[in-house]
Amino acid sequence: MSLLPTAGALLAAADDAAPAVSDTRLIVAAVIGIAVIVALIVWVKLHPFLSLMLGAGVLAVAAGLSYVDAFSSFTEGLGDTVAGVGILIALGAIIGKMLIDSGGADQIVDTVLAKTPAKRLPWAMAFAAFIIGIPLFFEVGVVLLIPVVMLVARRSKLSMIAVGIPALAGLSALHGLVPPHPGPLIAIDALGANLGLTLGLGLLVSIPTVAIAGPLLAKPMARWVPLEPPTDIIGGADRDDDATKPSFAVAITVVLLPVVLMLARTLAETIGFQDSGAGQVLDFIGTPLVALLITSLVALVLLGTAQGRTRSQVSKLVDSSFAPIASILLIVGAGGGFKQTLVDSGVGDVIAKGLADAPISPLLAAWLVAVLIRVATGSATVATVTAAGIVAPLAEGLPATHVALMVLAIGAGSVFLSHVNDAGFWLVKEYFKMTVGQTFKTWSLMECVLSVTALIVVLLLSLVI
Repeated sequence: MSLLPTAGALLAAADDAAPAVSDTRLIVAAVIGIAVIVALIVWVKLHPFLSLMLGAGVLAVAAGLSYVDAFSSFTEGLGDTVAGVGILIALGAIIGKMLIDSGGADQIVDTVLAKTPAKRLPWAMAFAAFIIGIPLFFEVGVVLLIPVVMLVARRSKLSMIAVGIPALAGLSALHGLVPPHPGPLIAIDALGANLGLTLGLGLLVSIPTVAIAGPLLAKPMARWVPLEPPTDIIGGADRDDDATKPSFAVAITVVLLPVVLMLARTLAETIGFQDSGAGQVLDFIGTPLVALLITSLVALVLLGTAQGRTRSQVSKLVDSSFAPIASILLIVGAGGGFKQTLVDSGVGDVIAKGLADAPISPLLAAWLVAVLIRVATGSATVATVTAAGIVAPLAEGLPATHVALMVLAIGAGSVFLSHVNDAGFWLVKEYFKMTVGQTFKTWSLMECVLSVTALIVVLLLSLVI
């Protein structure tokens, strides 16, 4: 059993050649840059893309770079990030669009609920959200599941909290911890983590996290905030209910295919037969880009033409899947640009050395940084990309398993305490028809429990792997 060393031990041998005054200036520059981002997002209500861009420019100038070169690192980082992560997000959007429009996601949810007794419905909702949350973005999953939650609550005479919180916990955990969601992908890229390994560990961490923050927590929450079952269903799907749906087997195949391909590649690397013929095939098809490309093409057939759509209709569906992710791509790219500015200015190394002086593990340090930025900005994606850039030096020298766990620690911190500066807070409040106080007692508390539970599981795993 290997114990995870403290951040201080990891960087104890780091070269401290820069003078103290220079380090002080870099720290001040980082504080100013992050403060500018927070102020622009929270008070000016500027879009996170522009806020991250301006924050990167301010940081660069404050760190001593010339005005001419202020955005050089930003543009380089943005380009590298979009090239490395943006394509994966686009492919994930195609898969998600095909699942929703074909009725495949509905089929998964309906099948799970049809085989579940009433007393197990909270667990069924958590399971359904866990499964469809793998390829779907959080906001898309919420819009898809809320009508189902309302219908289940009305038919079973249960509170919206009893069945809704487990579903939200499943979606939120997958959003923060499991690729191909944007946050984990950008953290994997920044820290140089193994994607398949992170995916496997992320799923492992998510299971107890969702169980505790979902069905188990929802039971007392339903007593704290008693909501009557809804009388009307809002936000239902636009598709025709009589339209042909793919079978459960087809839908679940599309959802799990990229997971299986990426995990197979990691398994081949782990047991050491990646140099064989079969190992080389698995290495190729398990590459994230190839795995998601294969899954996208399979989805176009199984959820598109095989369901009676023409090739022209399928092409239009693909085209329509890109518009909703434009903002996400820009924010993720800008986060990569801010990260690169941190790295090139030397701020990242200085902050990492400062964290190294604290007698805590690098996993806890990564979680704390993400929590601070999440609470300040209200954006899980901004928290992830910024924290990943700050703590990336701490990942150097760590074994592959602990680098993957650091990605998960950042993801766990990025979902902590959703409150009034988070769009998700208001989305849940309005859908559930709760007051602000009730939303804090349910949704916000659930996010805190989810974040802390995931961190605890990550720290426990770090003791045994």
